Amino acid sequence: MKAAVLKSFGSPLAIENVPDPVPGTGEVIVDVVATRVLSYAGEVFSGMRAYALDLPVIPGPGGIGRVRTIGPDATKLAVGDWVFCDPTVRSRDDAMAPDITLQGWSARDEGGMRLQKHFRHGSFAEQMMVPTENVKRLGKITSDEATQWCALGTLLVPYGGFLAADLRPGETVLVSGATGNFGSAAVAVALAMGAACVVTPGRNDKVLADLVRRFGMRVRPVKLSGDESDDREQMRRAARGPIDCVFDIMPPSVSTNVVRAAIMTVRPYGRVVLMGGVGMAGGAGLDLPYPWIMRNCVTIHGVWMYPPDAATRLIALVRAGLLRLEDYEAKAFDLDHTNEAVAYAAANAGPFKMTVLRP
Repeated sequence: MKAAVLKSFGSPLAIENVPDPVPGTGEVIVDVVATRVLSYAGEVFSGMRAYALDLPVIPGPGGIGRVRTIGPDATKLAVGDWVFCDPTVRSRDDAMAPDITLQGWSARDEGGMRLQKHFRHGSFAEQMMVPTENVKRLGKITSDEATQWCALGTLLVPYGGFLAADLRPGETVLVSGATGNFGSAAVAVALAMGAACVVTPGRNDKVLADLVRRFGMRVRPVKLSGDESDDREQMRRAARGPIDCVFDIMPPSVSTNVVRAAIMTVRPYGRVVLMGGVGMAGGAGLDLPYPWIMRNCVTIHGVWMYPPDAATRLIALVRAGLLRLEDYEAKAFDLDHTNEAVAYAAANAGPFKMTVLRP
């Protein structure tokens, strides 16, 4: 089969023929039809992000495809099924605290690296081998629609955060980082889950206005000034009532003051979800007042990715018409032009934009 192979950090991906994957028990082979190229893929492949990858590797986190081969332990899947390949692969020998690797992308720790040595190759290929439990049925779609369904990979991240916070219909949410790629996805997901309104602080007037255009008056934009106290007050006013859940997905470059201003808008007994990158690039960590957390009974959830059943539940939201994949604008490339796709993704990042490979 043809694949894009990362042989060394800092080198272009090599487009070449490699052996077809051979499945064992508990594994499925999927013909890849469409897969996302993340905006920061070039930073991963250059080594700038220092992601844990055992080279050489076929990169690519998850994708959309059709089942080619199933194992003897698969009782619901059938050859030809349209599926989403969930890249969050978990070890099977510790259900309470499994090791995790993002197939074709990065491992979290030493255990994840051991797992990666088997489930190593990702979706920048004509076929990929996926753990049976990571293959999620989509129902009937067309080949053209597979491109749009790649948005699941982006939407799943904030969905995992909101599941951890037990977001309920009718609640008020604040998304810190709403003008970014994952932040704008969080706005869409919160509304699909029944949030009464979503407060969207940010500095990008164009994106804030676009969120209102897409989702209506349930979106409450706030233009940030940079003054922590003033911004916190403006966010509370925009909510027009208690803020039940604050979701943070700010990147590493953002000041901790901005993040803290948003987090401390949450009501007593409210929940905070941390899924952003504060502190990952060095510098000061997030300083939250112990007495404020304790006396207000605030629950803080650190969340990485999402639970195993999240993809199936999110697919149901799409099928119910509550979450619109058509909000995403996609630019597609074939496998021979993978390096061009990586460059395009970096230059054209933003809310509701995708770069997609069509192997």
